[in-house]
Amino acid sequence: MEIMAPEAPNKLLVSATRINLYYLHDLFQEIASEVSERIGSDLGIEVPLTAGMWGGSYLVADPTGVSRTNVKRLYSIVNFPQGTPLDKPEVFEMLMRYYRDSMTEQFREYRIQLGQPTWGDVIPYSNRRRPTTAMQMVDISRRINFARVFFVPNSATWAESIIFDMIRNVRQLRELLDIDHRPRIAGVDELKFLLQDILITYFTLRPALTPDFEEHANPIIKELYGKFVTGMSHRSDVEEQYHKVYANALAYGYEEALEGPYKKEGLDIFQVENWPVEKINFVPDELKEKLVPHLEGTFEKFSHNLTVQQA
Repeated sequence: MEIMAPEAPNKLLVSATRINLYYLHDLFQEIASEVSERIGSDLGIEVPLTAGMWGGSYLVADPTGVSRTNVKRLYSIVNFPQGTPLDKPEVFEMLMRYYRDSMTEQFREYRIQLGQPTWGDVIPYSNRRRPTTAMQMVDISRRINFARVFFVPNSATWAESIIFDMIRNVRQLRELLDIDHRPRIAGVDELKFLLQDILITYFTLRPALTPDFEEHANPIIKELYGKFVTGMSHRSDVEEQYHKVYANALAYGYEEALEGPYKKEGLDIFQVENWPVEKINFVPDELKEKLVPHLEGTFEKFSHNLTVQQA
């Protein structure tokens, strides 16, 4: 579902430390549409791209979509169809160049100077035959750290691709929070990003979590979220939250929310790398019913609240 954004002055960069994530999501959709039209014109065929924000910071934004923390890394997910000239490396390279140019031009309007592009990195826990790859661009102006775009090789709506990508996210969390191994010793920044992923995954999958796990996880997440919003700079605070997350096996509850619905479809989330390529971005109806309205509805609420605010 495409959501139209109301016009607003300085709509993306609300302040030196806050970004309106509704408009960021919309901007990523605009970039995908622009690139789709351009490459489709060059190839003489339609190449539909769907895109939007990746990461769940929008799920805990204020009622108009403004981030509650200082967002320094911008992530997008882009889905492109199989069975088109994009299957050829040289044409996919063209897509990367068009994306680089569009990202540069679009973000320049908001005083974000993206440069130093790199692309082609293969993302872990993606399909071995048709892996998800990434493009990254650094902000030379230092308003943000970087923008990173994931390219997923199969058609899907934005919401479907976010749900499917939770498999990869949960697999990574399970690896990092495996209770059969000793807790990790890592730097503060690494642990904070891990804890941020715990929050993102919880808020993304929340409608699909089992009631028992929700009851177990809610107070832990509530405390962790409060720490993030108020700032968590001391190593002791970060480590305390990490050990709580580790000891309470949160990654296993996330896993449970995905494993059952996919298993009913004959798919093992622990073997997602070996799935048939046509199953990339596949989401069971059971998860669609629970999660698509939750994800899309978040941006619909932002749109409504922005319209009321600007009236």
